[in-house]
Amino acid sequence: MAAVMINRPADVGIRRGPMLAVLLLGQFMALLDTSVVNVAMPTIGAGFHASGAWLQLVVGGYMVAYAMTLITGARLGDLYGRRRMYLIGVVLFTLASLACGLAPSILPLVLFRFAQGMAAAVMVPQIISVIQTHFAGPARAKALSAYGATLSAGQVAGLVVGGLLLAANLFGSQWRPIFLINVPVGILLAVLVPRLVPADQPTAARRLDLTGLAMSTCAVLLLVLPMVIGHELGWPRWTFVCFALGIVLAVVFVRFERRVADPLLNLDVLRARGLGAGIATLACTLLALAGFMFSFTLHLQNGLHESALRSALTWLPFAVTFGLVGFFWRSLPSRLHYLVVPAGLALCMLGYIGIGLTQAGAGSLVWPALVLAGAGMGLSASPLVTQSLVHVPLSRAADASGVLTTTIQLSQVGGVAIFGTLYLSGGSLSTTSWFVALTAAIGIVAGSFLARNVRQA
Repeated sequence: MAAVMINRPADVGIRRGPMLAVLLLGQFMALLDTSVVNVAMPTIGAGFHASGAWLQLVVGGYMVAYAMTLITGARLGDLYGRRRMYLIGVVLFTLASLACGLAPSILPLVLFRFAQGMAAAVMVPQIISVIQTHFAGPARAKALSAYGATLSAGQVAGLVVGGLLLAANLFGSQWRPIFLINVPVGILLAVLVPRLVPADQPTAARRLDLTGLAMSTCAVLLLVLPMVIGHELGWPRWTFVCFALGIVLAVVFVRFERRVADPLLNLDVLRARGLGAGIATLACTLLALAGFMFSFTLHLQNGLHESALRSALTWLPFAVTFGLVGFFWRSLPSRLHYLVVPAGLALCMLGYIGIGLTQAGAGSLVWPALVLAGAGMGLSASPLVTQSLVHVPLSRAADASGVLTTTIQLSQVGGVAIFGTLYLSGGSLSTTSWFVALTAAIGIVAGSFLARNVRQA
């Protein structure tokens, strides 16, 4: 990845506290939109008379666009300057949020969510790069801790804020404020970024792999779209043709990336010891989480007819436990850190099983099950990326991070598509929860291999 030459005199007199606040506010805004929509799905569906497949696209469209352009967004920061691309991302995200809030029907909303995901992919990669550049020593450690806390807080806030806004029904606008709330925040950021974030001077040493981006995006769409809408259409033949074409195009993409000079994803990094186990563990963790969040939220509002606010409050024990454990897990003795990922996934599995048993009649298990699942996510998700990179050479760290961040987003898309389809196709929440728990169990196996590599390191 190209180096960005920082104008060191500009570092003199930087107000790092306000700069960090401006950066983290952008991260919080982007993260909020990955979870706030879950609470609003039934209201959006009722307002537009949209099917479950359309709702899957509203949630998953953002993640697909985000996943497929995230690495390109990071490369744009290297090529054209991180402050510039952060500001452009903020403006585009704000405009896309406004368009989502004003969408007249479900199709434009899905398209605007794609645009919102692409804008987030331009904005978010610049945040950690600026922190790494302008913070050092203890200040960097504190900044990264604040960054981690923001990631956890975003999960909590998205569920709660969504419920509060829907319950308030401001000006009779129903679900629209969950997107429109980003507009004043985005305007504030657009004003503050040029004043508080130092400019950088890029050197364009690597080109954009637009061919790889086009192939990977088409491959993902060919695999995800028929998975989402196939069950509603009775699985016509063209859905299986799309699956086949998606697999073929994915193979072509891998072969192309191995030959191109400046690949979108440098897949040679997968040879690093432990990275494969980390990717498998990460995929299982987020497949289960995204599928569980989607199906459980629909069950609360459509199955149990809970209000949006009550649904959000039902999620509270999960969200709060996730945030607290995710922030404080480092307080555990360091000799136990290599075990936290498989242990966390074991707690997640027990929590998902508890939800499955709840649907079989044991209603008092809901909150304890959500506490277990939240604690498990806090233990497993927080250290996963760091532990996956433990044997990766520093020279390959950027490529490995790109592979992992893409895995994070695509796994969430897959979770919504696979388990959302299972639930919407007539499977009960109990059945869906048991399959989610099975996915977490597979993650425990992969996490055990990861733990062994971390212990050896």
